[in-house]
Amino acid sequence: MLLLAMRWGTAFMQRHPEVAVYVEGGGSGSGLHALIDGDAELCTSSRPMRADEARALLQRQRSLGFSILTAKDGLSIYLHPENPIRNLSLAQLRALFLGEVRNWSELGGENVPVRVFGRPPNSGTHLFFEEHVLRGNATTHAAITVPTTAAVVERVRADRGAIGYGGLAYGSDVTHASIDGIAPTAENVRNGTYPIARYLYLYAARAPEGDRKAFIDFVLGAAGQTVVRDVGYIPLWETTEP
Repeated sequence: MLLLAMRWGTAFMQRHPEVAVYVEGGGSGSGLHALIDGDAELCTSSRPMRADEARALLQRQRSLGFSILTAKDGLSIYLHPENPIRNLSLAQLRALFLGEVRNWSELGGENVPVRVFGRPPNSGTHLFFEEHVLRGNATTHAAITVPTTAAVVERVRADRGAIGYGGLAYGSDVTHASIDGIAPTAENVRNGTYPIARYLYLYAARAPEGDRKAFIDFVLGAAGQTVVRDVGYIPLWETTEP
């Protein structure tokens, strides 16, 4: 979500030059910890706040916080463009990331070892994937952890046996596999048929006021939702703004 947050910040400051918006990356967990510690007024997250984080926010800020839905995203499964496989079932996907399938020939593909690429534990994408795809199980120990979605795409692009995951907005030059026969498209995420989809959030420690409220109103308005669309995520509602 770093690119989306940066674009929101830039677009908001163009409309409100008297306000400075500072954006830092590091994953959903890092953003929520900054909010809990009082180092950030707002944070983005690609997953809901966990119970332990809500407890820490209450202890540190005496508030359970506020969550704001900002966009939707489908989690794409990236494959090397020369991998002949174009569709995976959820069961096959789970087996690949648990290390139960180690060669693509086991799924009808080429005799090429499977190499799994994933995100670090502080990534909301990582947590979402393990909770919703792996059913709470940990990714295989053989997986290679890389820091960003862009880095996942880069590794998949360079390795014929690779598989990774990330947002729809990334990886135009790798294969985005269908899941259970459903392609990862914006329309399929919006209509609820694509099985690996999620909301993206903004979190605030307290009821937004002043510049914070103005920023949230911008994100949820036509201009902010246009940024969502332009970055490659799925707006909460269709906007006619160019």
